[in-house]
This record gives sequence, C-alpha cells and structure tokens, in this order.
Amino acid sequence: MSARFCTLATAVALASGALPALAADEKTHKGPEQSQQAIETVTVTGKYTVDESIDTATGLGLTLRETPQSVTVLTAERIKDQNLSNIVETVNNAVGISSSQLDNVRNSLQSRGFDISNYQIDGVPLSWSLAGDSGETSADVSIYERVEFVRGATGLLTGVGDPSASINLVRKKADHTDLAGYMDVDLGRWGKTQTTADIAGGLNESGTVRARMVARYLDSESHLDNFSEQQNVFYGVIEGDLTPNTLLRVGGHYQNRNPRGATWGALPALYSDGTATDWDVSRTTGLDWTRWETTSENHFASINHVFDNGWDLKINYNHLAYDKASRLVLLSGALDKETGEGLYAQRYRSSGATEQDSYDLQLKGDYQLFGRQHEFVTGALHSEQRGDTSTRDPDPLGGNTGWDSVAVGNYYQWGDLPEPDWTEAATVRDDNETSQTGYYASTRLSLSDHLKVIAGGRVASWDRRRTYYGDVSNYGDDDVVIPYFGALYDLTAGHRVYASYTEIFTPQNNKDASGDYLDPLTGTNTEVGLKSRFLNDRLQTSIALFRVEQDNLAVADPEFVPTPEQDSAYYAAQGTVSDGFEAEVIGRIGNGWDISAGYSRFEAEDAQGREVNTTSPRRQFKLFTTYQFVDSLPALSVGGGVNWQSGFYAEGSGNHLEQDAFSLVNLMARYDLSSNMYLQMNVENALDETYYNYLNAGYYNQYNYGKPRNATLRFSYNF
Repeated sequence: MSARFCTLATAVALASGALPALAADEKTHKGPEQSQQAIETVTVTGKYTVDESIDTATGLGLTLRETPQSVTVLTAERIKDQNLSNIVETVNNAVGISSSQLDNVRNSLQSRGFDISNYQIDGVPLSWSLAGDSGETSADVSIYERVEFVRGATGLLTGVGDPSASINLVRKKADHTDLAGYMDVDLGRWGKTQTTADIAGGLNESGTVRARMVARYLDSESHLDNFSEQQNVFYGVIEGDLTPNTLLRVGGHYQNRNPRGATWGALPALYSDGTATDWDVSRTTGLDWTRWETTSENHFASINHVFDNGWDLKINYNHLAYDKASRLVLLSGALDKETGEGLYAQRYRSSGATEQDSYDLQLKGDYQLFGRQHEFVTGALHSEQRGDTSTRDPDPLGGNTGWDSVAVGNYYQWGDLPEPDWTEAATVRDDNETSQTGYYASTRLSLSDHLKVIAGGRVASWDRRRTYYGDVSNYGDDDVVIPYFGALYDLTAGHRVYASYTEIFTPQNNKDASGDYLDPLTGTNTEVGLKSRFLNDRLQTSIALFRVEQDNLAVADPEFVPTPEQDSAYYAAQGTVSDGFEAEVIGRIGNGWDISAGYSRFEAEDAQGREVNTTSPRRQFKLFTTYQFVDSLPALSVGGGVNWQSGFYAEGSGNHLEQDAFSLVNLMARYDLSSNMYLQMNVENALDETYYNYLNAGYYNQYNYGKPRNATLRFSYNF
C-alpha cells in the first residue's frame, strides 16, 4: 500500500499540481479552490464567526452549518486577542474541551469524558507519539492560521473511531503576491521575552510562485522554582501555480523546546498520616539538572487539481519526526509531615525518536441525480509510524535491579539531590511500529430543498508491533468497517436541525494488572442538534445532545502497584455511557462587539453506575468577548472572559483527591498606535485563582497547580 501511494503521488505531482491560498485581502492570490466550493475558503463575518468549508468531519468540504456534528473554530483573530501560544491553550478556550497537565511536557486532552487521540494537519490524520511525550500538545501555534475542533467520533476520516473529538491544525498559506507580514515582540512576567515574525510575498512578477515564512523565539523563566525554557520555531512554505487549475505546495516546520528544571510527574498530595499537603504554587519536583528537550520536524508536499467539470483531486504527503531527550526524577513514597522524609526518587535518563510517513489521496465533487445536485468524496490514507526509546541507568543503580530508587532525605530541603553518573551504554526499552490504512467514501444527497442526508463509511486496518522492556506484542485489526450517517433539515432559512451516527472501534495497547492487553474499544456515537444564525449571519448558535455507548473502555486501575516491567494497569469498563449536551453562541452582536460563549455538560458511568474518568470536569462554561470603541475611540479595543469548570476528583487505594469548581478570569486591551502598529496587554488568571489542573490517586498521590496570574505586553508592527 505504501509503495502504491508513493508512486501515485509522485506521478500526479510531476504531471500537475495546485493547492489553495488562504483568504486575506484584495492583494492575496486567488487559486483554484476559490473558484469552487472549497474546503479552505473562509468568509469571516465578525472576528470570531466563520462560514467556511471544512474537511475535518466528513471530507465533503461542508460549512459548519452543513456538518452534522458540533464544531468550534478558533480563528486567527481569536488567537491574537487572547494571545494563545500553544495547542493546549487553544484547547482550554474551546467549548467542550479540557486538559490536564501531567508535567512540563505532557498534557492529556479530553472531550465528552474521553481522551482525545485524533488530530490532523490541513485535514491529514496524524498520530501523537506514544504517551504524547514528544511535546505535541505543547507545540507552538504561530505557524497555524486557525484551529478546528470537531466533537464526537470522527472515524470516517481519522482512522479508527474515537468518541471524544478531533483537532485540525490549519497551516498558514503563502497567499500574498505583494510583500506583507508582521513582527511582534512580547514581554511578560517571569522574564518572558518572545519575538515573532511572519513574512509573505510573491517570488516572481506574475505572482504564480509565492512564499511565506514564520519564525518565533521564546526565552522565559516560570512561576516554578528551577524552571526555565527556550523555544525556537521556524516554518516555511512555497506555493506554485503549475496551471490555472493546479497548485503545488511544499514546506516544512521545525520546533525545538528545551525546558530546564523539568518535572516528571507531580507534587506529593498526601502525608503518610493521610492528611493533605499544601505546597506553595512555586513548589516543584524538578531540579537544576533535570531536562526534557523535544524537537519536531515536518516536511510536507501537496498537490491539488480542479478538473474542468469541477471535481477536485488532492494528494498529500507528510513526514513527521520527533526527538526527545530527558533527564528526570520521579518521586514516590509516604512523606512524613514532621521530618519531611519518606520519599524515594527514581532517576531516569532517556532519548528517543518517532517518525511518521503519511500518504493521503482524496477526490470529491458534485454530481446530478434525479434532477438534483449531490456531493461525493472518496479517499484513502496510509501511514507508517516508527518509534524507539532508550535509557541509561544511574551508575550505581539504586534500589532493586532494574528499578532505580534512592531515598530523597528531607523533602522540605529539596534541591540537593545531585545528578548521578550514567551508564555509557544505552538500552533500547521501547521499539514500536504502527501501520494504518483506510479507505473511505461518503455522499451527501439533496433529497429536497430542505432535507440533506449524508451516508458513508470507512474500511480501516490498524496494526502495531511493539517490544517494551523485553515484552513482545503484536496486535491490531484489519478491514474493520466504520459507518457514518447524518441528516440535516432546514426548519427555516435560519434554523437547521441535524442528527448523526457513527460506530466506534479502537484497538488498545493498555494492559490489565496481569499484563494482558485489553480487547478493542467498541461502541456507538449518536448526536442531534440545532444550528441557527441571526443578525444577517453575524451571530451563530448551536445546541447539541449526544450519547456515547462503549464497551472495554480502559480505566486506570487505582489499586495497581507499578513494577519495573509495567508502570500502569487498566481494567476494561463495560457498558460505559456518556450523555450530555453542548451549547455555543459566537459572532458579532453589535458594532465592534464580538463574543464567543459556550456551555457543556456530560455524565459518564459504567454499567454498574460508577463514574468513569472522574478527572475530567463534567461541566464547563467558557466566555470571551471584545469591544472596539468604534464611534468614540476606534483605536481602543478591550476584552475579557471567564473559563469556569465544575469540580473533579481522583480515587485509588482508599485515597480521595478533589478539586472544587473554579473560575479563571482573563483580560485584554489593545491600542492602535497607527494604522500598522499596536500595543496589546493580556492578563491571564487575573484574580490569581489557586487550583489543581491535574490529580492522580492510587500508588502515586500527586497533583499539579495551574498557572498563577501573569501578564504579557505585546508590540506589533504590520506591513
């Protein structure tokens, strides 16, 4: 399959090509996708409202109102107004999505009570590295024009089904024929300095060849003791019109993040007598010698040809490479309240790499049947992911053979544990290969002027071979059929009801306490909703009811005691059901007044009525709004918002850790110094709320604090 894909992609790329331009101003390039109903055409009515065609859910290139699922898009203006820097920050401001910060690098993302495992770049499905330990969730978003969130199962396009959500990162395009761009300088609390440049323009007089470059450098300390980080980001893309209907795009990005004083795990949450600890927010388990450096490189090429009959052929190739290098300490044990002793440190040094090659082909267009026009899409994807991790042991090794463990001493005086000598030889601990192939087809039938029906399916194969600490496994499934159905009915010109259904099938690499792999996750995902528009499309609303039914859901076993051979265990929860609803309003409600607000709620229980995944907040409310004083002082814009979430908890080994409901208030103000320069101030967590954003109960009883109040001042020059 891989060879056939590569040969086909090369042949088409040599014969033709063309991808679209990102919508900008009257001087931007208009490519073939602007002349058709295209997946990347963006019409913004207000700063946050978009009426665009997306590929994330169905592949049919439908607008948000035409997609029978809940969709949220964070536009470039929204990202700028809130000064969002990385993927997890966009997650924390998207309706119905939440995150937990395991440490300085890893974040788990959730929606509707389940972890998010699917993401895309420009609509091409990709995979996180194992455990997300290569820094994907903390990746910088300066190279992306917008971030799309489709909630619910998206197995039609993203391989095996998943009931949470899919995140699509839309790259910036080389859309300008004249020189254009901006430069930003940010100064923030804890010595933060950040410089960003985004430059685009034509490379020839006719504008048929264009380029864009984005670069960012960050240097910052932190509210955490010992912690600082440096980050380098570079992105470049070149687009060329091979013919009026064919466009070729090639490019790549490089991101390096080097946190010093990095943590592995979190703070001790309980004393040995069972009472709760109460650390300062600046407290850390990191040391001056701990590191967790991550680097990602992406090379991509895509070709898009629009045929004379309007059908659209697209071929994509993506190569992703992640490297990681860490020196870390993990604490465990029973902390004595009086002496500060009782903790043990596992010292860990590792290096690893993950590479993924993906080939994607898609053909879509309109056709006539029974006097009506309908849409059709078909496509195929093949990807190969390879990863390995090697470790070096402390020399001499503390504790049991194969399990480093040394006494910390008085943790109240933490910071004196020296870096050990490490063995010269590295041992491969994890070696894995994952292969995924999928074929899909979908059609939207216009049964009447008011009723549209979507039907499609995917045939998916997913296989993984893994050697983990000497344990060899090979698992997966072939030719699994994943159906997708949807229907939309226009009640009036401004109100549309919809329903969608898809099945869930996900092979799992989670083990139970006996070391056996859990059976594949299976189930169904059903959603009904209403999408409406008001004020001449300036204001859009959506309401959705959903139900997810699952068997074999992997739930962390709170009674499991880690061993050198297995550091975690899960049990398969049967009859798991997640019910809930989401409501969102987004758009412009007055001259210069933009708003984005949403509320989400779910309940997730197994067949015995026990709550599952209790560390995901059951209820969330997110609001952000900006107002420009158009009539009295148009140079000034002010804004603010609040992110509220209900409490959550973790239980295990008779221990209970809990976080009450809390709210985070964010503020912003921007003043235009001239037509091409502005100053902007953002204040996060303005009320300085102290809260946990991660809990873990069981063998490890730990928590992480969220970030305290901080402010950033930006100067921006546009040209």
